[in-house]
Amino acid sequence: MNKIYETENLFLKGLDKSSARQVLDYYMRNKAFLEELEIIRNEEFYTLNFQEKLLEEEARYIENKNLVKLWLFKKDDDEKVIGSIAFNNIVRGAFLSCHLGYKLDANEINKGYMTQALNKGIDIVFNELGLHRIEANIMPKNKRSLRVVEKLGFYNEGIAYKYLKINNRWEDHIHMVLRNERLET
Repeated sequence: MNKIYETENLFLKGLDKSSARQVLDYYMRNKAFLEELEIIRNEEFYTLNFQEKLLEEEARYIENKNLVKLWLFKKDDDEKVIGSIAFNNIVRGAFLSCHLGYKLDANEINKGYMTQALNKGIDIVFNELGLHRIEANIMPKNKRSLRVVEKLGFYNEGIAYKYLKINNRWEDHIHMVLRNERLET
C-alpha cells in the first residue's frame, strides 16, 4: 500500500485513511467539475469521516487483489492530490481482466499528467499483475478522456447503451479496450 511509483512529473501513491483530508480536499476542489461525469454524490461523501471509510474499504479491495488504486501528486507539490487512477473489478482465471477509472483535477487537464499516470498504471497491471485486458467505458461526450486512452493504444469495441447512471441520467458509453498482447503468444 505504501509503494510509490514515479513518472516524469508525478508521484503515484497508494493512500490509506490517514490521507483522507487530502482526498477530501481534492473532491471539494473538483465537485462541480466531476458532477457531469460521475454518479450523484450525497453530502456525506464530502465529509472526512466518509473519505476515511472509503479509503479503508479500498484498502481491503487492494489487499484482496481486486483493486489497484493510485493517487496522483505533482513532484513539485507531493502533498496535494490532483487525481487518481483505478484498475478495479480485477478478475483472474481465464479472463485476467479489469476495468479502468480515472479522474484529474480541473486545473491540471491538458498537461499530459493523465497520460503519464495511466501509462505507468498499465505497466503495473500488465507486467506486475499479469493481466490480459483493461476495459475503459467512456461517455461519447468526454472527448478528452477518449483522446487519452486512444493515445495509449486502446481501441473501440462498441457502444454500451444506457450503461451507467451518471448525474441522474442513463448514459451510453464507448467500450474501449487495451490488450496485453505479450500474453497472446
